[in-house]
Amino acid sequence: MVPAPVNGIEHPAVLDALAHDANTGKVLMAMYETRPWEGEEKQLQQLEEKLNAYLSFALDGEMTEAFPHLSGCPLEIQLRTLHEPDEKAWGLIRRIREQLSFQDIAFEVIQVEKEGSGSP
Repeated sequence: MVPAPVNGIEHPAVLDALAHDANTGKVLMAMYETRPWEGEEKQLQQLEEKLNAYLSFALDGEMTEAFPHLSGCPLEIQLRTLHEPDEKAWGLIRRIREQLSFQDIAFEVIQVEKEGSGSP
């Protein structure tokens, strides 16, 4: 049996997804959260740790070293979540967006449906 992939905000050392959007020229880095947002400090800390790992990868030259063709592309980080963030999470997200705006990095929250739960 093959083990399930280990990703999500509780695993800060893992890059959940990286893509280049040829239409916009943006580099998209996505992180996933499947747990409900219930105001837990641990979950918010995990989001911050994951974000810091992504920023380190993008800004400290690792991304350019691994993917030289992405050098100079605008960056968007996405939080893809199954559940609507709660008030505490939105407060953190607002602060993240404010700080990243100084570096011209977008931070988007995308609520996704659980695989297989879509309407026919």
